[in-house]
Amino acid sequence: MNRPTPIDEEVLFDGRSLISETDARGMITFVNRKFTEMTLYTKEEAVGQPHSLLRHPDMPKAAFKEMWDVIQTGKAWEGYVKNLRKDGRYYWVVVNIISKLDEKGTIVGYIASRKMPDRDYLQNIIVQYKQMIAAEQNGRG
Repeated sequence: MNRPTPIDEEVLFDGRSLISETDARGMITFVNRKFTEMTLYTKEEAVGQPHSLLRHPDMPKAAFKEMWDVIQTGKAWEGYVKNLRKDGRYYWVVVNIISKLDEKGTIVGYIASRKMPDRDYLQNIIVQYKQMIAAEQNGRG
């Protein structure tokens, strides 16, 4: 699937229940109606795609490395994420990811829910992420 060209226009997330689920590799297995409304991807377009489909280029790689390092141990992770919509616009959310376990306790997937970001704190995150991306581009990240 072609990735949209980012447009510098934010769509404010209203905080209603936006849920997605993936398998253990990060491939989308379920999205709810709010997911499709916010991302503009239909259920059919999203399911089977890597969740990185929504990754905005302003997100530092290190943020996702930290996320994977945490969730692969079975612990919950929460963080600020800038996501890219199908139309190229973006939205900020605070994502909470928990593991889905089978009867043996093996991680078989992840459930991600989102909430509205604190707009004041978000300004700090934006600065931090720009610094992290600069470090990555300079080979220090």
